[in-house]
Formats: sequence, C-alpha cells, structure tokens
Amino acid sequence: MMASFFDQFASPSFLGVPLIAIAIALPWIMFPTPPSRWINNRLITVQTWFINRFTNQLMMPLNVGGHKWALLLASLMVFLITINMLGLLPYTFTPTTQLSLNMGFAVPLWLATVIIGMRNQPTVALGHLLPEGTPIPLIPVLIIIETISLFIRPLALGVRLTANLTAGHLLIQLIATAVFVLLPMMPTVAILTAAVLFLLTLLEVAVAMIQAYVFVLLLSLYLQENV
Repeated sequence: MMASFFDQFASPSFLGVPLIAIAIALPWIMFPTPPSRWINNRLITVQTWFINRFTNQLMMPLNVGGHKWALLLASLMVFLITINMLGLLPYTFTPTTQLSLNMGFAVPLWLATVIIGMRNQPTVALGHLLPEGTPIPLIPVLIIIETISLFIRPLALGVRLTANLTAGHLLIQLIATAVFVLLPMMPTVAILTAAVLFLLTLLEVAVAMIQAYVFVLLLSLYLQENV
C-alpha cells in the first residue's frame, strides 16, 4: 500500500530523471495525421468532425478578430482532454493534477487576452473595471475590487482544473482501497463498493472532458471581452 494517497500525484521519474515531459508529449502520438487523400477513414472523419463542431461553437460569439485564436484553443482543448482521459488509466500519470502546469497554461493565455484588449480597445478594456452608473463614492472601491478579480482569473482557471482532477483521483483511490480491504471480510459489501467505483470512474471520465471544455470556454469568454 502506498505511504500516502498523494504520492500518485508526484511526477514520475526514472533514474532520477523526471518523466513529466514524456507524459505531456506522448498523447499527441495517439492522434492520426490526416492523409492527403480526399476520402479519410472513420477515425479521422470523427476526429475532424469533433474538432470542427467544437471550433464553430467556440468561435460563434467572437468577432473576426478573435477567430485567429481558433487553432490555439482547439489544440488546447484536444490536449487537455487527452491527458485528462489517459490519466485515468492504471499506472499512468495525470500532468494536469500539477498546479504549476495548469498555471503555465492559464497565465500566458489570460495575459495575452488582456494585452490584446489594452492594445486594440484600451477604453473598453479599462471600462470593465468600473460598471456604468456607479456612485462616485464607490468608484475607488469598485476599481480595486474589479482589478483584484481580473488578476484572480488565471488563478481560478488553474486551481479549478487542478482541484477537480485531484479530488476525483483521490476519491477513486480511496474507494479502490476500501474494495481491497473489504473483499476478504465482506465480499458482498466489496462488490457493491466496486459497483460504486465503476460508476465513479464513468463520472470522472465526464469530469475530465468537462473540465477541459470549461478551461477553454472561460479563456474564450475572456477573449470575447477584449476583441
């Protein structure tokens, strides 16, 4: 048995060399490259249909200036879904349970949306810090509050993704440990607990996909405010 349930979130290493880079890079190999032929196989057709539908849904509220981000946001969505899903397999590692990795995605992309807003429409971007019709005595307080909420956005992005995946993995391991402990003593209870574990695993598959979508969706909403 593991010394701590949190040991599963430690970055794997081999001969003292961290393997997190391989855990991040290898999922890209799973996606087939579209051939140059006009007619594709079923897997590539489904993959292309999914990416096109998601990109259209994501770019619909944005104007033409925001469509330049379509490739970046679609790639980020596919990447997050892949590593979140592969992290549910046995003997694997989920890089998105590391807050440093999620913040590495959230902070530069959030900062890019802010810089775009300040460059293209500085008046509108600064106008978000002060709601219209605010009483004069409340203006300094609201500006401070809105500024703090603006800088909390990337932290909320990274913490939300990390916390949801970490909580799900911990709960799965706790229930799996309970199944192994109860099996020799109370087989019936262990079987019922295993059924709950199976349902929880299905729920975690949905959470892995939804959290990737929410991460990219919030980035698109931040972009929408600044283009």
